Amino acid sequence: MLFRHKSPLPTTVAARFRSDAPVFTTGLEPGLHVVRVAAGMARSIELLHALSGQMPPVVDFSIECLRSRRRFVGDGLSLGEVRETVARLKVPLLASGGVELAVFNSDDQLVLSAMLDLWIYSRTDRWVYLLVGAGLEQVETIPPRPWSVARDEFTGAPDMVAAVEKAAERLTLRLV
Repeated sequence: MLFRHKSPLPTTVAARFRSDAPVFTTGLEPGLHVVRVAAGMARSIELLHALSGQMPPVVDFSIECLRSRRRFVGDGLSLGEVRETVARLKVPLLASGGVELAVFNSDDQLVLSAMLDLWIYSRTDRWVYLLVGAGLEQVETIPPRPWSVARDEFTGAPDMVAAVEKAAERLTLRLV
């Protein structure tokens, strides 16, 4: 044998490509609890949808499409309609990303970033308990993503742009 090397340990495709278990970190800024959730893309969207159910019946909502460079905002919207919109956007979001969603009021803000990371900003720490109850583990640090896309690199995806426009129209959001 010319080359000597260690044989790789046997692994399955499922073990190699499965996403890590969902985790979150917490931090404090003046007057705010900040939570960053690291989960798979689909799980982040599902968590946004599920956690938004803990918001009051009337919320504000924002959609920013990085492809079209348009931002839509609505105030005093029905939580049920906002949650339905998030559910309708799940498939295009998974396919393309590049859209930031925010469900918020004066005390809490749930944000799905363009890279489909979930962020929570709150005046209380109640979201930590809700995340633990949803099966997430709190960790000290989240490992950095090995890849990233800059805000101006989101291009194409006419289906995603159309889905954002339709959602903004359905909720009667105003262009900002």
